[in-house]
Amino acid sequence: MTVHFIGAGPGAPDLLTLRGRDLIAACPVCLYAGSLVPEGVLAHCPPGARIVNTAPLSLDDIMAEIGAAHAVGHNVARLHSGDLSIWSAMGEQLRRLRDLGIPYDITPGVPSFAAAAATLGAELTLPGQAQSVVLTRTSGRATAMPEGESLAAFAATGAVLAVHLSIHVLPRVVAECLPHYGPDCPAAIVWRASWPEERVVRATLATLETAAMGGPERTALILIGRTLAAEGFGESRLYAPDYDRRFR
Repeated sequence: MTVHFIGAGPGAPDLLTLRGRDLIAACPVCLYAGSLVPEGVLAHCPPGARIVNTAPLSLDDIMAEIGAAHAVGHNVARLHSGDLSIWSAMGEQLRRLRDLGIPYDITPGVPSFAAAAATLGAELTLPGQAQSVVLTRTSGRATAMPEGESLAAFAATGAVLAVHLSIHVLPRVVAECLPHYGPDCPAAIVWRASWPEERVVRATLATLETAAMGGPERTALILIGRTLAAEGFGESRLYAPDYDRRFR
């Protein structure tokens, strides 16, 4: 018996990896985050599978479901939205599984920032503009930010910011970033990237709050950086005629 942690992607059912699809189809038990994993992904579950929405459950409840599956030798597909490496609450489940001696493995998924960048038609790292992308968030009800991991500190680097779980404090995000990027810096908000109800706002940092008025208050990604609207950037050395092809 194995618990298969699977990144279910940003929303579109066909942005699921082939490995993830095949594992879901082979598991008689599926635990999924109901508010973030679309029903289209669940269509891969085998007939008669036990399908449990973990949105209303506590960690103890989730582990009880896994324990029951383990007792009868049933593999479990544990679905989380996006990719499991960030803000998935997977770590605490893995720790308990290790303590219980229950095997697990991890299948990565398409992260929301990648889906949002695709929607915007943007490469987030461009020569001479930005070569770093910071995935971050603001303090919320679930988890406080560690000391030193402030938006202002990240903004001071000039890197592209992908600010998650923070649409409810958009004025604060803008206020902390304005001194470092300036009012004309390109910015965007993508709500539910890749879902049928996806919504996009493009603006400058100074006009972002106004542009976003009336938008949803959750499930959004805020992107800030020069590469979102850059045109006058240099070409990469990757395809230059004199580039050593061993590194391409």
